Amino acid sequence: MATKKQIILPFIVITIAVAAMFGLMALKEPPQEKPIEKVIPVIQTTMLTLSTLNLIVESQGLVQAKDQTQLVAQVSGQIINVSPEFIQGGQVKAGDILAQIAPSDYEANLVEAQANLASARASLLQEKAKGRVAEKEWQKITNAKPSELGLRKPQLAKEVAKVRAAEAVVKKAQRNLDRTIIKAPYDAVVEQRNISLGSVVGPGTMLGQILAINTAYIRLPIADQDFAYLTNQGIGATVEIIGQYHGQPHSWFGNIIRNEGVIDKKSRMNYLVAEITTPYTLDKPLYFGRYVSAKITGHQIENAALIPSHLVINNTIAILTQDNTLHYQLVQVIRQQGEMMVIGDIKQNTRYISSALDYPIEGMTLTLTENIINLEQTDTSNEVAQ
Repeated sequence: MATKKQIILPFIVITIAVAAMFGLMALKEPPQEKPIEKVIPVIQTTMLTLSTLNLIVESQGLVQAKDQTQLVAQVSGQIINVSPEFIQGGQVKAGDILAQIAPSDYEANLVEAQANLASARASLLQEKAKGRVAEKEWQKITNAKPSELGLRKPQLAKEVAKVRAAEAVVKKAQRNLDRTIIKAPYDAVVEQRNISLGSVVGPGTMLGQILAINTAYIRLPIADQDFAYLTNQGIGATVEIIGQYHGQPHSWFGNIIRNEGVIDKKSRMNYLVAEITTPYTLDKPLYFGRYVSAKITGHQIENAALIPSHLVINNTIAILTQDNTLHYQLVQVIRQQGEMMVIGDIKQNTRYISSALDYPIEGMTLTLTENIINLEQTDTSNEVAQ
């Protein structure tokens, strides 16, 4: 059995250790409290410049020809000649011969018609002579009045009708002969050709299709609300056409010439028509069939500015005051143009905050990035001087 001394001794040792620990803790100095550092957010700003801006209404559409013509055979026969330019993509001038139908049958018809006309005219001359003879004979008779038949007037009318009919046949034969030559009605680009040398065609056979290159049209869909930003509903406005030329973006300029005046049943959009003159003779041609975007110039707004749209929140923008504090300035939001917002009712040279703020609070103190850079450069200069 353990003695009384063996039981008490461990308790005495523990008590002494606890007392020594508290003694050491009492002698230790409390840690010094560090002052709380105030963190000032670093920002970037941009100077706001007011000016006179043109509102822009954007749209898109397909470049089309003002005129397009289907070339159709009006007479029958075999194709004996096809122009080298009469091929898909070829450009032709007004009056150029594109193709020719064998004319021999129509030349023969014309010669026959001309012969019949000559015969009819000869018969008419003979009948006129007979009429004059009959009139002289009746002048010798004093006791009777001549009739129209006696003066051969019906016979004369018949011969006149024959001449007119023969003249009509000649005109028709000449017209059919002329139709054996297919000409370009205007300067054009060939969109399609359906015949080849030796093809046999008849009246109504489609020979090809051409597009006039003097003018390009672009139908531009416009929403109802966008007309509020256009002068005279856009008619006469300048339009910038933006597309690709050999893989590079390029702009062409034209004008809005009309409003179609009908709302599309499917898209519920209005359509303005833009016109580009001589699209194929420009330094960088604007080809038909190209899909392009358009910017239509609208109203002029004075004392307005452009600012990235994501910086406008609830019609306010974050600005830096002269006291280097944050202030949310109420502005007039006029409209959004692409990624930019047109705003007004703001002072010239206002500095708006263009960088992100994690926890923005009205009135919080801010500092500019350039101030931090200048301070670091000053510290570096002082170290070098020392």
